[in-house]
Amino acid sequence: MEENDSSQRRFQKTNSLYWARKDLRLHDNPALREALLCCDTFRVVYILDTKSVEGSRIGLNLWRFLLQSLEELDNSLRKLKSRLFVVRGQPADVLPKLFLEWNITKLTFGEDTDPFGKERDSAIQMLAREAGIDVIVRQSNTLYDWPELIYQNGGKLTCSYKSFLNVIQTMAPPDLPEETITCNSPGLGYTPLDEDCFDKYEVPSFEELGLDSSKLCTEAWHGGEIEALNRLNRHLERKAWIASFEHPKITPNSLHAMAHSVSPYLRFGCLSPRLFYSRLTDLYEKVKRRKPSISLYGQLLWREFLYMVSTNNPNFDKMHDNPYCLQIQWRDDNCVEEDLQKWKLGQTGFPWIDAIMAQLRQEGWVHPMACYATACFLTRGALWISWEEGMKVFEEYLLDADWSVNAGNWMWYSCSAFSQHFYLPQCPVEFGKKLDENGDYIRKYLPILKGFSNEYIHEPWKAPCRVQKIARCMIGKDYPSPMFDQEEKRKQNMERIQKIIDSQQPSIEIQQC
Repeated sequence: MEENDSSQRRFQKTNSLYWARKDLRLHDNPALREALLCCDTFRVVYILDTKSVEGSRIGLNLWRFLLQSLEELDNSLRKLKSRLFVVRGQPADVLPKLFLEWNITKLTFGEDTDPFGKERDSAIQMLAREAGIDVIVRQSNTLYDWPELIYQNGGKLTCSYKSFLNVIQTMAPPDLPEETITCNSPGLGYTPLDEDCFDKYEVPSFEELGLDSSKLCTEAWHGGEIEALNRLNRHLERKAWIASFEHPKITPNSLHAMAHSVSPYLRFGCLSPRLFYSRLTDLYEKVKRRKPSISLYGQLLWREFLYMVSTNNPNFDKMHDNPYCLQIQWRDDNCVEEDLQKWKLGQTGFPWIDAIMAQLRQEGWVHPMACYATACFLTRGALWISWEEGMKVFEEYLLDADWSVNAGNWMWYSCSAFSQHFYLPQCPVEFGKKLDENGDYIRKYLPILKGFSNEYIHEPWKAPCRVQKIARCMIGKDYPSPMFDQEEKRKQNMERIQKIIDSQQPSIEIQQC
């Protein structure tokens, strides 16, 4: 009997289904290669619950970026004489139906690292295997093999960034990226394309999702793999930046969305982190004639660290029951919601902070130092509002704020986790002057203030009435007065956070899980 079953499986057609999630690309996509090559038929599926869009905390910029990325993946697959099947519904509901309808024998997908994704994937694997389907899960969204990393750390999950860096320096470099799938890739299967599938599985429009496209701002970021690779090329063309990396300098231009920035493309999987790492390494060694220091990969490694520490912690985006996070008594008075809205809508009266929030809402991106400034202002620097509230706002607007990175960054911004060494709150006026000395950034995102000279652009409330009239902006009427005395707030909050850190030793920075 077993011999007959083995014989049947040997002659059974291999019908593969690749489930796309956080890897919307053809380059360096091992799970996609497993599905497309050495099979009889393959289909690439993206599952989107269109009914839950209205209740989701996702802004229009994020939807535009995602839909553009899906459309580009669809176009790339059509060059392989295939297509992207965007299926409406929930994975546990629609996948078993597709297994039967398409007679699927092999399911592949990229490994998900967050705890909810792992739970979902475990359930899907069980459903597939019960149906007699082979399941292949490949690493595609991270640089390192985590079981090996934990083994190198004595069988423990490292809980500090410093110890994480120490461990990876004992390990081999990340694997090289795999080759891009093309129409000439050997063993490429084919996709059955019935006439009725074209309309049924199209990438949804804004109208289908119930979104108002007229409210979209001018596009600063175009989603998709092609733009991701173009940006990577432009990023690596800056050989002077590579050569002087030991002392990087932030200029006023850095605060604007640059043509070489790539963080949203890493978040959506349009760009492989292994490709980024590999090409950055090659260029540095070519320019500097030596191996790079680990700090060159800061953006990638911080992302990797936050993925790792969150993978077994479903409360990573919360303060309570989160072993990494300091327990802080944030404000809970009746004015919290009003103050939160002023911050979110850029109505604090501090131009540097308000300009940052305006850029976030309009473009879906702000420079990391600007993120730090506005997050510090909301939490330990001024308003003393929980980092969880800020995290939700970034989740709504920020293109590169995936679950692990967003929560981890906000804990760091608020001095709640990973390091309490830099608890001194930044002044929203002086910090703004340092990065935007002439106020050009403020004038771009707060045009109401463009009439103020450099002397007053960061502190327009100090301008005499005649100057305000000439600028056609009366403070307190056309633009808000500052919410409070910032120096007084900073002093008060600095004392608060120091007491909290002192009372909760040993710090989370040096704890071991």
